Amino acid sequence: MESVFQNETVKEILAKYRRIWAINHAQSVLGWDMEVNMPKEGILERSVAQGELSVLSQEFLLKPDFVELVEKAKGLELNEYERGVVRVLDRSIRISRAFPPEFLREMSEVTSQATKAWEEAKKSDDYSKFEPWLDRIIDLAKRAAEYLGYENEPYDALLDLFEEGTTTRDVEKMFDKLEKELKPLLEKIMEEGKVPQSHPLEKERYEQAQMERVNRWILEKFGFPLGVRSRLDVSAHPFTTEFGIRDVRITTRYEGYDFRMTVLSTVHEFGHALYELQQDERFMFTPIAGGVSLGIHESQSRFWENIIGRSREFAGLIYPTLRENLPFMANYTPEDVYLYFNMVRPDFIRTEADVVTYNFHILLRFKLERMMLNEGVKAKDLPELWNDEMEKLLGIRPKTYREGILQDIHWAHGTIGYFPTYSIGTLLSAQIYYHMKRDLDVEGLVGEGNFGPIKEWLRERIHRWGSIYPPKELLRRAIGEELDPEYFIRWVRERYL
Repeated sequence: MESVFQNETVKEILAKYRRIWAINHAQSVLGWDMEVNMPKEGILERSVAQGELSVLSQEFLLKPDFVELVEKAKGLELNEYERGVVRVLDRSIRISRAFPPEFLREMSEVTSQATKAWEEAKKSDDYSKFEPWLDRIIDLAKRAAEYLGYENEPYDALLDLFEEGTTTRDVEKMFDKLEKELKPLLEKIMEEGKVPQSHPLEKERYEQAQMERVNRWILEKFGFPLGVRSRLDVSAHPFTTEFGIRDVRITTRYEGYDFRMTVLSTVHEFGHALYELQQDERFMFTPIAGGVSLGIHESQSRFWENIIGRSREFAGLIYPTLRENLPFMANYTPEDVYLYFNMVRPDFIRTEADVVTYNFHILLRFKLERMMLNEGVKAKDLPELWNDEMEKLLGIRPKTYREGILQDIHWAHGTIGYFPTYSIGTLLSAQIYYHMKRDLDVEGLVGEGNFGPIKEWLRERIHRWGSIYPPKELLRRAIGEELDPEYFIRWVRERYL
C-alpha cells in the first residue's frame, strides 16, 4: 500500500506520533473493558491507570522536539493528507497545552469514579449517590473552559472540543429554528393520528438469545465484519469504540421487551462503526484516522437508525427474521413493524425518543449545561430544573430520577458541551439522505437488502477522508453546503404527514 505521506518532516512526526497512538489505543481497550467486562470493584485501579495514561499521552504530545516538528511543518509545502495531519496535531497540541497535567489526572480519575457512581445511582434511582460527583464535574468543566479560553461564553470552549468550529451561537440558531418549526409539526402529527402513539409490540417479551440472533442477522445483512474486524457485546449504555481501522466494537442492550430498542440501537451503533471501518487504511496509526467530529459521526449513526432503520422497506426486509425468532410475530405484519418503529409521542427517555421529539431532549440538556457554566447552578438544583424544562418542551414531567436527570451517562464522563452534536448529527442525516437520493434509489436498495451502493456513497463522500478536513469543510466537499435544518423539517413532514 503506497503511503500518502511523502514529506520527510511529516514522516518524522508520524514516527514519533506512534507512541501517542499506542497510548490512545490502550486507553480505548481499557475504556471498552470497563463498560463491558470489568468487575465492579476494579474501578479504583482502572481510574488511576486511565489518569496516568492521560498524563503520559500529554507528555509525549507536548515534548519540545515533537512540538517543534509540527511548528516547522506548518510552513512547508504539503499535500492535503499531510496538511490534515498538521492541522489535527496543531489543534491537539493547543488543547493539550491548555490543561495542566494534574487537571488531566483529576479529570480522568473523577470521571472514572463518577461513571460507576452514576450506574449505582441509576440502578437504585438515588440521585444523592451521583450528586456530589456531578458538582465536581461541573467545577471541572468550568475550569476546562477557562484553561481553553473563549470569545463569548464558556460553552463555546467546550462545544469546540467536540464539534470543531461550531459556536454556541450556531447551536442557538439551530434550536431556535427547530423549536419554532417542530413544535407545530409535532402537534399536527399528534392530532392527525396517522402514526400511532403506542403499539402492542412494545409489551411483547423476548429472550435475549432470540434478539441476539436478529441483531446479528441484521449486522451480517449490512456487511458488518463480525469476528473479523468487529464485535457485538452488551453494555448498560450502547456505544461504539474503535481501537483502529481494523478493530471496531459496538454494544447494545437487551431489556427483555420492546425489541425496537435493541434493534434500533444496534443499527445506530453500526452507523458509527461503519464510519471507522471505511477509513482509508493508509491513515492507520496516524492522527487523521477516525471520524472528524461527533456531529459528523452522529450523522452516520442517525442516518442508519432513522433513514434506513425506520423505513418501511427495512421493516419488510427484517420481518421474516423477526417472525422466525420471535413467536409472537405471527400475530403481526410488516406494516405493524413499520408503525411500531415510527410511533410519535413525548417520552421521558432521550435514547427511546421518536425522531420528532428527539431534538427537544437535546435542547433541554443544552439549556441546563449553559446554566451550569453561566449561572452558578449546582447539582442539587438540576433535577427540578430538568423536570420544569421537560414539562415546558414536551408537556410531561418525570416522576423518578431515572426518567429524568439520571438517564444519560455523559455528564458522568465529564462531556459537557457534547449533547448538541446529537442534534447536529440528526439534522445532517436527513440532509445527507436528500443528497444521496439524487444518485441512488435508497428505498429500492433497502428493500432488496443491497446496502453496498449506500455504503460506497458514504465511503466516497465522507468516511474515507477521516479527519483531513474540519467538519464544515468536509460537508462542503461532500454535499456542497453546510448544515441546514430545513432538510430535517422537510423529512419529518414527508415521513409523518
